[in-house]
Parts: sequence; structure tokens; C-alpha cells
Amino acid sequence: MTTADVLPEVGDEVMEGQVRAIVTDIRGGEYWLRAPGREEWPAQDSKRLTVRRTRAEMIAAGEL
Repeated sequence: MTTADVLPEVGDEVMEGQVRAIVTDIRGGEYWLRAPGREEWPAQDSKRLTVRRTRAEMIAAGEL
């Protein structure tokens, strides 16, 4: 699933620009992301996040 029409949920893998990250939390409607080697940060614009894979898809693939 790769679509910008679907809002991500906690645990989903997303793209924010050129950065691949995991949604770690949604606080007050603000999406927080984490990527390897980086500290957690708030998404610049949640509507521009693109879901690469859902948490459920990663579990089904045995990656979580």
C-alpha cells in the first residue's frame, strides 16, 4: 500500500519527503516520527506523509 490518501497510524512506515520513518505517536493530532540514527521529531505536514507499509503488513511479512 503506497498512498497519500490514507492517514498513517502508529507503527506505520511512512515517507516524509526523502526520509523513511515510523510513526511513533500521534499527540494532539500531530504525528511524531522516528528513523534510524535520528531522534523522534514532529512531522512537518501530516497530510504530506505517504504510507509505505502499514504495521499490519510488516507483521504479516515477519518483520516485526
